[in-house]
Amino acid sequence: MFSKQAPDAHLFRSLFEAAPDAMIVVDRQGVIVLTNAHAERLFGYEKGALVGLRVEALLPTALQQAHIAHRARYVSRPRERAMGAGYELTGIRADGQSFPVEIGLSPVAASQGTLYAAAIRDISETQRARQAQERARFDVAIAQMGRRLLEATYHEKAVDEIPGLVATTLDISATAIILNHPYHPGLRAIASKGLPQAVLESLSGNPALLDVACSQALEADEQPPTQGSIIESLRGICPFLSQDYQDASLVPLPDRHGPMGVLLALAHQKGCFDRDRQNFLQSVANILAGSIQRGRGEEQLAHSLRLEALGQLTGGIAHDFNNLLTVISGNLQLLEIDLPEDPATRKTLASASRAVERGAALTRKLLTFSRRQHLLPRAVRTVQLLADLSEMLGRTLGERIVVTAECSNEVPAVYADEGELEAALINLALNARDAMPRGGRLAITARSCNVASADGDTGLAPGSYVVFTVTDNGEGIPPEILEHVLEPFFTTKEAGKGSGLGLSMVYGFVKQSGGHFHIESQVGHGTRAELFLPAAASATAEEAATAPSRRGRETSHHGHETVLVVEDEPEVRRLAVAFLRTLGYIPCEAGDAVAALEHLAKHPDTDLLFTDIVLGGEMTGFELAAKAREQHPHLPVLFTSGYEYASMGIDTRAFGSFELLRKPYRRGQLGTAARRVLDRNSSV
Repeated sequence: MFSKQAPDAHLFRSLFEAAPDAMIVVDRQGVIVLTNAHAERLFGYEKGALVGLRVEALLPTALQQAHIAHRARYVSRPRERAMGAGYELTGIRADGQSFPVEIGLSPVAASQGTLYAAAIRDISETQRARQAQERARFDVAIAQMGRRLLEATYHEKAVDEIPGLVATTLDISATAIILNHPYHPGLRAIASKGLPQAVLESLSGNPALLDVACSQALEADEQPPTQGSIIESLRGICPFLSQDYQDASLVPLPDRHGPMGVLLALAHQKGCFDRDRQNFLQSVANILAGSIQRGRGEEQLAHSLRLEALGQLTGGIAHDFNNLLTVISGNLQLLEIDLPEDPATRKTLASASRAVERGAALTRKLLTFSRRQHLLPRAVRTVQLLADLSEMLGRTLGERIVVTAECSNEVPAVYADEGELEAALINLALNARDAMPRGGRLAITARSCNVASADGDTGLAPGSYVVFTVTDNGEGIPPEILEHVLEPFFTTKEAGKGSGLGLSMVYGFVKQSGGHFHIESQVGHGTRAELFLPAAASATAEEAATAPSRRGRETSHHGHETVLVVEDEPEVRRLAVAFLRTLGYIPCEAGDAVAALEHLAKHPDTDLLFTDIVLGGEMTGFELAAKAREQHPHLPVLFTSGYEYASMGIDTRAFGSFELLRKPYRRGQLGTAARRVLDRNSSV
């Protein structure tokens, strides 16, 4: 290139050697014909060793073929490319170490034809500085996102802003957050930037999206993702994704039981998502997942607190309401005894009595929802329960509903109040029937389940459980309604066709039984409800086969014993005394616990203490009974209440097993309960 006869050859050679960058000159075939000492030092070669090598020897093997094609295009149309705005590559030294380089290109006329000079600069330090600057920018963005999510009054609004912040930080055009819906199966985009709705629906509608995200995460743990592999996978899921996108990243949003969704990022330039950008997206995904989990947790807590508040409200009125019903029912029963056999009058009284029974049933449902009703759990044979229930439902739900029940003999007995469990399953079955107006399938199954450790999501303690599942293929429940179905009096049925207490009663019964209730639904596909209830211990399970049935109405019994009635409501007390007198008992009465104790001190021969649990004054009925038994250890006690938990601090378990007559009670029920307590005591 430089002629020895030329007067400036020595000067040109000195300038070539003095250049601040590595200089390499190649011919049209890419063979190196000239280098300076800086180039030899940069690439780690001995003096003169570079001349004669192809320039591709200075590139990693994976890039050589692409560079040959690029060199051919450049030779066909040579032009100057200044350093800093030119081609950026990865170089490789003689010892195999790679490093980033930036090059400037220039064609040079020479006696043997056009040659091509490349000025090469090691930009390792520059690149590290750029990376440090970019990482600092990423850190600032992460901090801003975290602060917004933590400080946001409206969680959903804060999440809506994340795709835009990610796109701005990475200088890309499209991002989206796609989540598994908490109320029904399937993904949906909850926030996005730069993507058409049709693309979002196509991506969300394919469950393979999570598989692609998980495979990318696994690949990224082992090595950097293959360039273009993710965008190709996305095109397989969504064929009409714009061809302008050349690179993509799909990061799973971590959750305890698997990904809750994905963070999607799309770029127009190839190789956009290097290791630093992937780490940035993973950090965004982590804080997003944490924020979404917190938001869902807050929703669940608020829902639980709302249900608890409603439970306290509904339970709080039950005591007074049941006292009123007791007075109405009692006076109707006394009228039945005294009135002549007039059919019209009897019909009127019967109608009023039925209204009282409906009011009492409504109150029981409220108490069950509020978890304030005293349950009588025992071992119930699961197989027999489902067999009886499926037979009854098959007759009552109609021919258009196909009822199936499945329970293997290995499923243990369940420890629950049999009547309330039956009522809960029937409630679920009736709801399923209403969701299938044109007919359908109702399946009730039972299986065993073991919880190894305490579960914070369900509140279940470690132990064995029986899981009842009620599934239908009806219309399903929209998500906005599903959020409220456990609230009392919430119903979508027409006026007069539903009280709105069915599911709330199921929820309260299961929770009070130490279990868990879960319901999920998808519009157009049906509803699935699960009841987790404790399994009975082996000893009590053996008793389930021989336990007497609770079905049927007990007959009343008369007596002659002395009964002390303790009731702070005068009208209720008057009725209890009247009932006992008509049954042959000798009733005495007291308006509070103090008067009752004074009476017992004067009349130690009292045969039965019949007391309300909630009494005016400082003592409850349980405390009264405990005090009375200090002086009369064998005194039989019969409790009554319209709401045995109305007074704060009452713990029914502290008294042990006891007989409870729930208000409003009928005269025959009082006689039966009194006779049972007295006979049990006499046999001890």
